[in-house]
Amino acid sequence: MTKHKYEYKVAIYREPLLGSIFLGGSRVDPVRYTDFLNKNAAEGWKVITMERETRRELLFFKREAFLTIMEREI
Repeated sequence: MTKHKYEYKVAIYREPLLGSIFLGGSRVDPVRYTDFLNKNAAEGWKVITMERETRRELLFFKREAFLTIMEREI
């Protein structure tokens, strides 16, 4: 019986702070986030879980982010 071994990667994906400064808040662009996920999938990573959060930046600005946990077999 072969045991599977995995490695894990935790990534925080968020848009640049510039959008938050000019617009007062910044949401994740679904096209860019899809590109981010596809790039990681091409490297063998599979998303295990993700969580959306809003982070406060520089006291006044809000920025949406996704905490994404991925794994791949080694």
